Amino acid sequence: MKRILIALLVVCVGACHDLRRADRAPPARAAVAAPAGAEFDNHEQVWQARDSGAIVPPHVIVAIEPTQDKEFSLWRVHLDASTPLDAVWAIRRTEAGGSVVLTPFRAIVATSAGTFDAKQWTPLDACALRGNTNAAGFRASADLAACTAIAPGIGAEAALLPLDVEREGEWLRLRLYADQARGADARENARWVRRFAGWAAINGGGPKAASDSGDWHMNRDVRLGSEGGRTPLVWRDGSASGYSLALERLTYRDGNIPVLKLSIVEDAGGRTLAYAWANPEATRIGINLGWVQVGLARDDVAPPTDKK
Repeated sequence: MKRILIALLVVCVGACHDLRRADRAPPARAAVAAPAGAEFDNHEQVWQARDSGAIVPPHVIVAIEPTQDKEFSLWRVHLDASTPLDAVWAIRRTEAGGSVVLTPFRAIVATSAGTFDAKQWTPLDACALRGNTNAAGFRASADLAACTAIAPGIGAEAALLPLDVEREGEWLRLRLYADQARGADARENARWVRRFAGWAAINGGGPKAASDSGDWHMNRDVRLGSEGGRTPLVWRDGSASGYSLALERLTYRDGNIPVLKLSIVEDAGGRTLAYAWANPEATRIGINLGWVQVGLARDDVAPPTDKK
């Protein structure tokens, strides 16, 4: 079992030295706090590392779901790697006098959608995270030595146990058990994923379509997440067109200005053909290249009018 955990630590990181700029927490910005149930993704942190030539941190996605028991939430942690890894923890949060305790529970029976039953989960008290709340959120850490003592008995999923958690506005900053191999400062800076929905129209002639071509293929149920979401555009028969949409929040080094970026991507080779920018708080974004047109809006805002 120890060999499995050690191997996972190595796979998750690929190296054990400083990540330079990639692991630094983003500058504080005023932002709307993420809801109790939300998904978080460190897509921009991964992109920044690749863009700067730094060691790339693991791509981690955390979906937090409320349960019928107000003290518990389900944390679905996904490691997006060549060998993906998933773990589901039931996190019990208790507070008293400004202090907070997050106790992870692991399932003792196969988990499934439906009513949450705390009796089907067993607490991992040695890995409980303790800390304090503040106006922006909270910060809590586990006792590493105590948690390490029980990790081998948990199995491969122990690599995705949270050792340090900070909730602040739209951010969820995590230090996972596997991050120990990357150094004391290694963190995943994951941001709340906003959901966009809308439509896209692609001409059958592609980028070389004649201006008077009426061969439009509608994609009427386009859905994308703001943190690296991607979806293919299809022809009316459902087959792949060879082009995709990508939506991501990025901060470019040269301008240090955060943006929401919508891109048209050529699937063969991954080349970006065109893109549009908006401010990160935008509730609508679109693009019109003549041969492809896209209109997206936040899920709680009516999508742009379909003009085709």
